[in-house]
Amino acid sequence: MESLQDIITGIDTLWVLIAAFLVFFMQAGFGMVEAGFVRAKNATNILTKNFLDFCMASLGFFLFGYAIMFGTGNGFMGFSGWFLRGAESGAAVPLFAFWLFQAAFCGAAATIVAGGMAERMRFPAYLIYSFLISALIYPLVGHWIWGGGWLASLGFADFAGSTVVHTTGGVAALVGTMVLKPRIGKYRTDGSPNLIAGHNIPLASLGVFILWFGWFGFNPGSTLSVGNGALIARVAINTNLAAAAGGMVAMGTIWILTRKADLSMAMNGALAGLVAITAPCAYVDPWAAIVIGAVGGIVVVFGTELLDKIKVDDPVGAVPVHAINGVWGTLAVGLFGKGSLGLSRAGLFYGGGITQLGVQLLGVLSVAAFVFVTMGIIFKVIDATIGLRVSTDEEYRGLDIGEHGIQSYSGFQIID
Repeated sequence: MESLQDIITGIDTLWVLIAAFLVFFMQAGFGMVEAGFVRAKNATNILTKNFLDFCMASLGFFLFGYAIMFGTGNGFMGFSGWFLRGAESGAAVPLFAFWLFQAAFCGAAATIVAGGMAERMRFPAYLIYSFLISALIYPLVGHWIWGGGWLASLGFADFAGSTVVHTTGGVAALVGTMVLKPRIGKYRTDGSPNLIAGHNIPLASLGVFILWFGWFGFNPGSTLSVGNGALIARVAINTNLAAAAGGMVAMGTIWILTRKADLSMAMNGALAGLVAITAPCAYVDPWAAIVIGAVGGIVVVFGTELLDKIKVDDPVGAVPVHAINGVWGTLAVGLFGKGSLGLSRAGLFYGGGITQLGVQLLGVLSVAAFVFVTMGIIFKVIDATIGLRVSTDEEYRGLDIGEHGIQSYSGFQIID
């Protein structure tokens, strides 16, 4: 007969696995968003990268990543549990369930970069990048924060990954896009940007709804147990409210600036709100989640404009959504976080002073700098060896034909 503890563990395991399945389904969301925001001639290429991202992340995180992230070691990295041999679970659920949940997070971080470097990156180069960020870079950051590393010892708080997942993926996208250079025709000779419109806004819209749905596994699932229903409910409502506020405020902001109600910006605003609330979702009240999401909606609009001013070509908005709002969400913990909700030190607005805010700032800047430097080196080495960018002719023709030999819409004439 099963003991009460066995039943509790079984329920917790089911909860973590369902959350892992939802986070895995977010890969489809990323794929639809990115495919919709690129031109038709590159849709198969971006979907192939999203598909292979999770394959590479699963293998890399199994072979090396989990050991680096959760193995016994020092403040910088873990050194035990290679190939999961002798590895231990980081929660009160079986190792394999915990691994699958964390592997899904790893895949999400890796796939963020595909959008920022879309429409001109060679497929073999992308596969190498995907394996290295999954097996090495992401796990190192994860160890610092979730694996008992040096930032964890300072009291750095990132409940579900604004820094670990989104800042890591967003900064990798930023440096990769800078190394790769803009798409042909993105900027005029006077430096002003050309609009290179995505080919399928309905597809991108479906992707955003899938991501929003998957985020209910991403954030509430990070409780890793069903014992505290109040915590799960608070995380869930905060996640939803931040997304709603981000979408509405981004829509309003772009409407004021352009006199057009831009759906693509509203969708990125909702994603920005989701990214921003991911770190503080367990530590803040619902009203604060609305504020955090609303600020994220403003940030994504002006962040997109900033990238165009400095000629960084990000076709889907990966940098303003994930990097910039990952930073904002991390800092929001130090502003709106409450000690009564589980934060080790209350945030600035609750009488805790600037201590927690300072730790949050130190942590997110350290992660951003580390990822920028390491991924910059990786991209430069890839560029110098096998090449990072496709040829001019292939970029004009589209990567679907050049890299994969198939068309996304066979039988239709694609006019570019």
